[in-house]
Amino acid sequence: HLLLFLLFVGPFNCFASYSRATELFYSLNEGLPAGVLIGSLARDLRLPMASGQRPVAPQPPLSFTLASRGLGGQYVQLDNRSGELHTSDVEIDREALCVESSGVTVFGGAASVSSSSSPSSESCLLLLDVLVLPQEYFRLVKVKIAIRDVNDNAPRFPVPHIRLSVPENAPVNTRLAIEHAALDPDVGTNGVQTYRLRDNYGVFTLDVEENESGERTPYLIVMGALDRETREEYVTVIVAEDGGTPPLVGSATLTIAISDINDNCPQFSDSQLNVTLYGNSSLGTHLATVHAVDMDLGSNAQITYSYSQKVPQPSRDLFHLDESTGAITLSSKVDGDTPRLHRLIILGNGPGCIPAVITVLVTIIKVMTRPPEVVPRFIANEAEGVVYLKELEPMNTPIAFFTIKDPDEKYKVNCYLEGDGPFRLSPYKPYNNEYLLETTKPLDYETQQLYEISVVAWNSEGFHVNKIVKIQVLDDNDNSPVFSQQLIELSIEENNVPNAFLTKLHATDADSGERGQVSYFLGPDAPSYFSLDKSTGVLTVSTQLDREEKEKYRYTVKAVDSGFPPRESIATVTITVLDKNDNSPRFINKDFSFFVPENFPGFGEIGVISVTDADAGQNGWVALSVLNGSDIFVIDTGKGVLRAKVSLDREQQSSYVLWIEAVDGGDPALSSTAKITILLLDINDNPPLVLFPQSNMSYLLVLPSTLPGSPITEVYAVDKDTGMNAVIAYSIIGRRGPRPESFRIDPKTGNITLEESLMQNDYGLYRLLVKVSDHGYPEPLHSTVMVNLFVNDTVSNESYIESLLRKEPDISIEEKQPQISIEPTHKKMESASCMPTLVALSIISLGSIALVTGMGIYICLRKGKKHHRADENLEVQIPLNGRINLHMLEKKPMEISNI
Repeated sequence: HLLLFLLFVGPFNCFASYSRATELFYSLNEGLPAGVLIGSLARDLRLPMASGQRPVAPQPPLSFTLASRGLGGQYVQLDNRSGELHTSDVEIDREALCVESSGVTVFGGAASVSSSSSPSSESCLLLLDVLVLPQEYFRLVKVKIAIRDVNDNAPRFPVPHIRLSVPENAPVNTRLAIEHAALDPDVGTNGVQTYRLRDNYGVFTLDVEENESGERTPYLIVMGALDRETREEYVTVIVAEDGGTPPLVGSATLTIAISDINDNCPQFSDSQLNVTLYGNSSLGTHLATVHAVDMDLGSNAQITYSYSQKVPQPSRDLFHLDESTGAITLSSKVDGDTPRLHRLIILGNGPGCIPAVITVLVTIIKVMTRPPEVVPRFIANEAEGVVYLKELEPMNTPIAFFTIKDPDEKYKVNCYLEGDGPFRLSPYKPYNNEYLLETTKPLDYETQQLYEISVVAWNSEGFHVNKIVKIQVLDDNDNSPVFSQQLIELSIEENNVPNAFLTKLHATDADSGERGQVSYFLGPDAPSYFSLDKSTGVLTVSTQLDREEKEKYRYTVKAVDSGFPPRESIATVTITVLDKNDNSPRFINKDFSFFVPENFPGFGEIGVISVTDADAGQNGWVALSVLNGSDIFVIDTGKGVLRAKVSLDREQQSSYVLWIEAVDGGDPALSSTAKITILLLDINDNPPLVLFPQSNMSYLLVLPSTLPGSPITEVYAVDKDTGMNAVIAYSIIGRRGPRPESFRIDPKTGNITLEESLMQNDYGLYRLLVKVSDHGYPEPLHSTVMVNLFVNDTVSNESYIESLLRKEPDISIEEKQPQISIEPTHKKMESASCMPTLVALSIISLGSIALVTGMGIYICLRKGKKHHRADENLEVQIPLNGRINLHMLEKKPMEISNI
């Protein structure tokens, strides 16, 4: 009962006060996304929680609930606590929600969401029932949401093609309604506003009329004169545009057909026609046909023919006129009383027109009662009145004799020839009334096969008689077949299917019968795998063609007729085999090896990778890339040059194995790979590295009791190079001490031994400057190290010794070339130093062994000469009072540090 009471009294007090309002009105645009605020029920109902007033006593929270989830409920989301109403995930489409036929239209307003005191009567409304709880604030709120239209639909014509018919005599300003008006689901200014034509041809325009219900109908207006005989129809495009911002348009094809009216009358091309009729002509003989033309169509162009009233009845009875076709035929016999001249006035009648007029003059040539006789005697072959002559017969070929006789023997009879053709009728002297029919030039069957001529005899009284002679030309094999093209250019992709169709040859022969039947044959220069059908001329290839094997074929074909003897003609066939990507790139070698000296400059040319592709064009274009090691090596795609981005160090890596991929430009692309081995040749770029002693400041205690020849210590060094570049020699290049010559060093092992017994005076600090040198080419590299020996029984004062070591020694340098072997024989030493060089260089320099071997021999010979000139004593005597600068000993200083 409470609900019924609220529904009854609600509409009468909804505007009295917002505190007791039971209806709320909102409006929003269609197509808004989810979450757009429509309105706050609590605020608009001015409930205590919305007004910001604090209640005197604690109140239960407000609750807002949709009374039912009807059609409108799916478009909104209601916050149960705050009473805020938002759009839901279901987009509001005004055109789907409210259709025009229901009389509901869009409620206009601003684009932003707003509330209104009342909706428009034409609004598209969503109706919601909201219950407000608890009991203290209970009410049923009617929420009405007006949906505003946006311009989201373009005008659309119901049919894509509109056809309109306009009579050709339509006056200017004639208005014709276009029934298929454009439709736009939008309303108001967003609906269809204007129409226009893309091309009006200068004779049409459009106007729009709006009826009482607001519907707009386009009208076509004629602006100029129309003539169907000049142009039957106009095709243009009609465009409908709405009033939205920006405006949307729709279009359809408009065909304007111009309908015919009877505005043209029949007309004859000539005003007079002359006809001759022989008096002995049979009934039904056709004299002539008159023909009038009416430019109109259909029934407006129907023409009937009739005699004018001026034509006398005898002429009407003698000649029949077909009223539909205009044909004039002989309908009665011609006798002696028939007039020789008849003037026939014929009318061409059209509906609603003044008749067209033509005059036909018929002249009748009377034939005498006893006409002259024409007696033929045929020389050429004749059968049943037909003379048969072969083509290409020479000119002046006789055909027949004609004897002309006058039965009355009282009139002079003359004779002449009627008809077209290369024939001549001439008197045959010395005889009277004898005439010879002969040719004036050779006949050609292909030009004309049958001739019909008349031998006409007439006397002085004007009586005529004629003898019709038919001459049939017989065909001879005088024409060779003719190809439609003398040069037949064809193309086919390689790898074709067997028996692939190439073309169909066509040759024509102007001769008739078997003489014109053409057969086709391949010339002797055609390859055996080409086939040519003898009857149809279809040219095929029986095998797969390979462009890489042969790209062009050129041979002859013959067309031979069936005459005797046969005649033939020749044409040339050229076939271009088109390339397909059927060949992978091919490397010249599957494995490439390059020898490169280390420290080769970055981006220097290591070698050239040669690759080919048998295909042509883009299919034969090859791109090279490095599959592995691309961070170090690059390859020039165009030239195939392999380069290293950085300088290579053999001591870090002595060889590289790369895989190079070659990809062609076909689709799909084909590829192949090759293995590249790069061997780094060693160069002498590393000086020996001294591992012991670890420092120039270290020293060793040597007891005075040490026996001569005893090992004292050693100098140990390594070289990162290989071969002769890593062969190390040791030598003492500077000495200081009480008797510095007491110690020697083995040039091969670096062992330092005591040479002589130590005396009482030999106590003290000995400093030996040792040079560690390799045998590299072209210039050996070396390092130096200071070996400190303290000759004494004990080390009682280390600080004193260290102070001596810190002082820069005064050592004079007098360097000798170190010797690897101390054998006195020069030949043995030369052999021992040369063999490792030759072996090492032979292994490394596989590609250029002769050059490298020669270089090694050259190095050995130079070393041998130096050894020969040097003293066998490998030690250098250094005066104790000499001074040296340790920092200037080396051309390439090498820092020695602890390891």
